Amino acid sequence: MAEKTGIVAFTGALLAWPVDVRLTILFLGAFLLLCVSAPFFPGFSFFLPIISKGRRDRAAVALTFDDGPDPVSTPLLLDLLDRHQAKATFFVTGKRARRHPHLVAEILARGHTIGNHTYSHDIFVMFKSHQTLVREIETAQQVFRGLGIVPLAFRPPVGITNPRLTRALAETGLYIVNFSRRAGDRGNRRVRHLADRILRRLRWGDIIMLHDVQPKDETLLSCWRDQIEAVLAGVDQRGIAILPLARLIERPVMSTAAAK
Repeated sequence: MAEKTGIVAFTGALLAWPVDVRLTILFLGAFLLLCVSAPFFPGFSFFLPIISKGRRDRAAVALTFDDGPDPVSTPLLLDLLDRHQAKATFFVTGKRARRHPHLVAEILARGHTIGNHTYSHDIFVMFKSHQTLVREIETAQQVFRGLGIVPLAFRPPVGITNPRLTRALAETGLYIVNFSRRAGDRGNRRVRHLADRILRRLRWGDIIMLHDVQPKDETLLSCWRDQIEAVLAGVDQRGIAILPLARLIERPVMSTAAAK
């Protein structure tokens, strides 16, 4: 989309030049504004194709959890998901997967899937070099391959994209999955009323993004657990099915590999 938009913008600027230079500035300024703002819209396929939702014509959503696994909160979450017979995709960082391989194994044993969320979750990685970006993605892939899996879906930290990501994903064999509904929980720093923020605007086909890291304020752990339970119950009460991400987007998100 960026290339086509750029062609339109520069063509418009050239045609407008003899008429009014202000129109030329307007065309070019609008294109620059798009280029600067597009990375911060998780569902905007400006620089590359982004999957951020499933079909809108069926009563189903998918659950995804970022930034884990966490030895305190992830086991609680897995029990909740079991109780509600819901399957989720966990976008895991390579660093945490290396630190807690038993939790990755438990996530898989419970029937969930794993996505790549970079190795270190550097929120500025999209503003760094191509080599750094590829290293962050591929290092995580190496950790996952050592655990017997090969994620196919990638989610950048905070959902931020950039033009270099297209080439980086092509080199690492991944595609991007962002989200269409999030709670604004700031990595579980803001967990109160989390369920309300998700449920009040929930739509069929939404990919819901939450976090499974322990809240920074440990006294909020039970609040976070209750809020996740409220999300699960609220989705069910609305007659909406929670599908595995792969079924919602009709594309595999993970394959298996021989563990080293």
